[in-house]
Amino acid sequence: MEPHREKVVAGMASFGMSGMVFHGPLLNAHPGFHLKSVVQRNRSNAREFYPDIRIEKDFQRLLMDDEIELIIVNATNDTHFPFTRSALEAGKHVVVEKPFVNKVKEGVQLLELAEKTGRILSVFQNRRWDSDFLTVQKIVRAGFLGRIVEFIASFDRYRNFIQEDTWKEDTGPGSGLLYNLGPHLIDQVLVLFGHPEALYADIRQVRSGTKVDDYFDISLYYPGLKARVHSSYLVREPFPRFTLHGNSGSFVKFGLDPQEDALKAGGIPGSAGWGIEDKSIHGWLNSEIEGIHVEGKVSSERGDYLAYYDNIYAAIRNDKPLTVPAKESLYNIYIIEKAFESSRGGKVISLEEAYF
Repeated sequence: MEPHREKVVAGMASFGMSGMVFHGPLLNAHPGFHLKSVVQRNRSNAREFYPDIRIEKDFQRLLMDDEIELIIVNATNDTHFPFTRSALEAGKHVVVEKPFVNKVKEGVQLLELAEKTGRILSVFQNRRWDSDFLTVQKIVRAGFLGRIVEFIASFDRYRNFIQEDTWKEDTGPGSGLLYNLGPHLIDQVLVLFGHPEALYADIRQVRSGTKVDDYFDISLYYPGLKARVHSSYLVREPFPRFTLHGNSGSFVKFGLDPQEDALKAGGIPGSAGWGIEDKSIHGWLNSEIEGIHVEGKVSSERGDYLAYYDNIYAAIRNDKPLTVPAKESLYNIYIIEKAFESSRGGKVISLEEAYF
């Protein structure tokens, strides 16, 4: 974490799960930010967590505050495009919750606007800093498995009922499981392997009475490699979180990064023991490295969501390049659009290089 000069003053578009569990605690713990305001139209419970915070009843109030430099657009998915556009037009830097937008054409407009206004535009792809993914990334880049031929990532839940009073369970822009968890899994594949050549997707509704997709299985094809991402609301006995096979060996990892649970429990990001996985869920490596058979547990890397906001601070104050530029996340949305097309038609879809 580099030295911090003047704090970046931030405002947050909502205080739901994203604001309460992720952005609020991360911004509050980071010495480079001051969270000044949050929008809560019907409640004011943000003060229970941050007694000095300013509660606004309307998003426009954030735009009118000249002190606020950075706006976190973390309201419902249908607001991501209009709120981000308004914030950029008001001269604010923007961090957008995933998914970046619901349509590629919306994202193209925002990229052009960010370039025109000279503001930073980034998407909160926090799971690049999960302990398990950082470990997988290290194993792949070190070549411990040789040439990777198969990669499988699963992020499953068991919720055999329809959750009430949430827009995520209702039809509308950006609803459903693929727009909810797909951006995490797809982003991790793109970080590891770059842009795929083609995809095949199976997107379904598996719970009784559901209105939205609650299952997806997407295969992304590369030369000599298939990467598969899977998620479902009806998985009571979980798959491995990551499975990798190469021509030298395999790596299998169960369990989830501990940071989300720690945040929900009121833990302080960056505190002692933060982001360290329990040894019981360390991954298993079975491979041959430089002619030596290696088999056993691999200690997980330390997870660090604060690293995302380290980079946002450095981009705003020191003109450093973004680790997660919005353009990368827009290709993620392109893949989601093509996945729905593939599932509807039951066919493999060829992917083009990004035109944006």
